[in-house]
Amino acid sequence: MTDTAVAAGNTGSKSEQAYRAVKARIVEGAYTPGYRLVLGTIAKDLGFSVVPVREAIRRLEAEGLVTFERNIGATVAGIDPTEYLYTMQTLSIVEGAATAISAPLIGAQDIERARSINEEMRECLKHFDPVRFTQLNQDFHSVLFERCPNPHILDLVHRGWNRLASLRSSTFRFVPGRAHDSVDEHEALLRLIETGADADAIEKAARLHRSTTLDAYLAQAAPAEHANPAETNAGSLNARY
Repeated sequence: MTDTAVAAGNTGSKSEQAYRAVKARIVEGAYTPGYRLVLGTIAKDLGFSVVPVREAIRRLEAEGLVTFERNIGATVAGIDPTEYLYTMQTLSIVEGAATAISAPLIGAQDIERARSINEEMRECLKHFDPVRFTQLNQDFHSVLFERCPNPHILDLVHRGWNRLASLRSSTFRFVPGRAHDSVDEHEALLRLIETGADADAIEKAARLHRSTTLDAYLAQAAPAEHANPAETNAGSLNARY
């Protein structure tokens, strides 16, 4: 059994373990968009029969992480540009507001912590790991929005980040050049907060930071989507697997 299978743990049904193992490989990037998920191969790798793997793949398809392509079978889905667009647009608004509202409550220790995380991100650029970079990016922004005293806005921010995770979205995997600019924009945002800039300026900078990442992704995704239109099979799950 592989490390991923072990990481899935020995608790829960085999279907649950297979689900966690395959999902982990998708999220971590071991299974990239378009990767063909051969049930027999995965089952052998995990030390299971095909049945629980089939159930896991069905579940991942329901979550949008897997698609079924004609004459190909089950493959790892790419990011849905429309869902990504809506999620990032919403997150830019609510996270920008949360960051601006949090700013007066962010102390010197918070700034120091955020800057330390940003330096880790800068180091990460040398041997780029998009999954690690994305986690650090979330850690950085959490420092800036978690002090928001409005629980409703904060809930919306968390929902946005969770939706990005469900989209398996490491944008920086697709537009790695954006990562360098992102680190510089983080530092600029920190300077605004620590110098006591007004809320409008902070919110504008936070929203622009998010929307620029969105623009970079959409610019990269559009030509690829046009060149490789997806073909899906409308047949039932039982017919597919």
